[in-house]
Amino acid sequence: MKVKVIDEAHELDLEKAVNQFLEKTDAEIVDIKFQVSTSVCGEEQIYCFSALIMYRD
Repeated sequence: MKVKVIDEAHELDLEKAVNQFLEKTDAEIVDIKFQVSTSVCGEEQIYCFSALIMYRD
């Protein structure tokens, strides 16, 4: 089993990156897990959207 981690600053960018990965692979997708984290830097709120794709080659 292998994993692919994708990390983006915007949820639409993550969606696009995941879809591109899925289109390019013929692997069997086992599971996809999503996570969102936030932090604050001064007055700015920073988001991190990530996906862990587990697959079999």
